[in-house]
Amino acid sequence: FFLGVWHNFVLGVASFMGLFLLPAILFPFYYTGVGALVTEVAEDSPANGPRGLFVGDLVTNLQDCPVYGVEDWNSCLGDISEKSQVGYCVSVATLQQLSFPARVYRRLDGTVECCSNNSLTDICFSYSNNLDSHLYACLPARKVIEASKVCRTNMDCQKDFVPSFCLTPSLENQTRLIRVKHPPHIDMLYVGHPMHLQYTVSLSSFVPRQNFLSIDLPVVIETFCKYLISLSGALAVINAVPCFALDGQWILNSFLEATLSSLIVEKQNRELVGFLILLAGSALLAANVALGLWMVTAR
Repeated sequence: FFLGVWHNFVLGVASFMGLFLLPAILFPFYYTGVGALVTEVAEDSPANGPRGLFVGDLVTNLQDCPVYGVEDWNSCLGDISEKSQVGYCVSVATLQQLSFPARVYRRLDGTVECCSNNSLTDICFSYSNNLDSHLYACLPARKVIEASKVCRTNMDCQKDFVPSFCLTPSLENQTRLIRVKHPPHIDMLYVGHPMHLQYTVSLSSFVPRQNFLSIDLPVVIETFCKYLISLSGALAVINAVPCFALDGQWILNSFLEATLSSLIVEKQNRELVGFLILLAGSALLAANVALGLWMVTAR
C-alpha cells in the first residue's frame, strides 16, 4: 500500500535532482552565469521595438544591478520596483548644453512634468543645487544616461572633481526609467512599471555554445521537471491522506493496528476509530477539492 506514495515521492526527488543538476548535464552544449538570454518578447511588450529586446539577446545589467541569470533578472526588477528611482550624474556644462526652457506643470498624481507629452526621446529630470532644491530640466534621455553613472545624491557625483548634479527622472508614481544592457547592442531605455517588463519578456539562464542549438530546449526541460516535482509531490501527499480508496486508508489501518492494539483490544472498536478518521479525511479532501474548483471558476 506504500507503493503509490513511494513511486510519486521517488519521481519527485528524481525530478528535483535533474533540475538541480541541469546546468552540469547541459554543460557540453550550454553555459550559464553570463547573463539572461531572451527567448520570447510578447507583441504587446513595452520592450518591443527597434531599440528594444530581441530573441537571442543576452541581458547583462539592469541599471547598476548585474544579471547572471533569470534569478538575477527577477531580483533586480524587484529591487528596482521597491526602491526609489535612481539618478544620473551630469556635469554642469553638459546640463547647460542639453537643457532648454520648458513649462513645468503637475500631473494628476502630483508628480512634475516639464517635457511635451508627445516627446519620445526627452524626459523631465529633477535636481537640486545649493540655492534651490526643486529644479527641473527637460533633457534627451539617452544622451544623459549613456555616459553617466548612477547616483542617489549630489555627493555621489563629486568623486571626479567635476561640478556635477544628480539628476533624477521625474516620472509618474510606480514608473521607472531602467537602463537595460544587452551587448553588443545599444542599451535599451525602458520607461514603465518594472513588473510589465518582467511579465512580457521570457528569458533563460542557458546560453547555447553553438548557433544550431535550440534556445528553448533548456526551458522545456526546466518546465517539465518543475511540473513533475509539483505533480508528483501533490499526488504523494494526496495519496497518503486518510481517505477512502486511497493508499492512506491502508496506511491508517496498519498504523492503528500497530499502535492501538494494546489500548483498544476489540478489533471492531479499532475499525470504528479508523472509519471515523477516514470519514473526516474524506470530507476534508472533498471540501478542499470543491473549494479549489470554486476559486478557479469564480475568477
